[in-house]
Amino acid sequence: MKAIYLLLLVVTLCLGFSVCGWAQLGMFSKQQLTEFTPEWHGARFPDGRPDVPDSVLQHLKNATAEEAWEVLMKAGYRNQFEGGWSVINPSGQPLIGRVVTAVFMPYRQDVDSAIRANGTKEGDTVRGENSWIINTLRPGDVMVVNLFGKIKDGTIIGSNLGTSVSTKERSGLPIDGLIVDGSIRDTAEIHDIKDFEVFCRGTDPSALKNVMLMGINVPIRIGHATVMPGDIAISDPEGITFIPPQYAEQVADHAEMDHLIDDWGEMMLRQQKYSPGQIDGRWTNQMIEEFNRWAASRGSKLRLKTH
Repeated sequence: MKAIYLLLLVVTLCLGFSVCGWAQLGMFSKQQLTEFTPEWHGARFPDGRPDVPDSVLQHLKNATAEEAWEVLMKAGYRNQFEGGWSVINPSGQPLIGRVVTAVFMPYRQDVDSAIRANGTKEGDTVRGENSWIINTLRPGDVMVVNLFGKIKDGTIIGSNLGTSVSTKERSGLPIDGLIVDGSIRDTAEIHDIKDFEVFCRGTDPSALKNVMLMGINVPIRIGHATVMPGDIAISDPEGITFIPPQYAEQVADHAEMDHLIDDWGEMMLRQQKYSPGQIDGRWTNQMIEEFNRWAASRGSKLRLKTH
């Protein structure tokens, strides 16, 4: 969808980017998405959003916030985690997906009339602008919305739109979901949507109103995190980590290696083959080689290097 043309002033104030010569401002063009994700060298969707492979998403299912944090901090990414969520329909499994972003602002009539006029030109005649975002979703996506923490009248979905989001995002991943710095409604009905988890700031019976959709697939702020279209969102009990696509596989490998090391170390302690000091200290080459053989027997392609 190329529906929303923002004003130069709005983007300058809200996104902080140089916009000279940009024709579309409510939705990044393919060129803009590529320009602002320069470290991703893999496949992209037709709109330019990074397309992290499904295999990497599956590989991330055991990663934790700490494991992602270790990789991202070393790479200089210090603002990719946000906690403090209300979790609706918790599944006990991680929410993982390629991010589709959206940003709302408080309603202003003249700006919203321009948004709606251009939306109509592109065929978006549905009154609810939250539906426009859902129309862009595809399997493996997760919808991430900046609704500036609004609770009353800040309900991005109810049961019907929740069903639509879940259907659009449905993939081979354990669960689908939604992340909104705002609220939802129809909580009881959303509980009935199978394998669908929502991270929000609260719930309210009101409908979404007095806001306007200012951008789809543009950079957004979610609490303390800067989130880009094509990031990989992954949840754990602590919150949500937004992983830049170029680090998704590295985070997955790091998490797998951490779990292998922990499992092997615990096995060695149960067998009393090595002492706690040996397991917690620097491993000898003999231990590393033994670990690598065991990891290979588990089907892992990862190996530790000897000294």
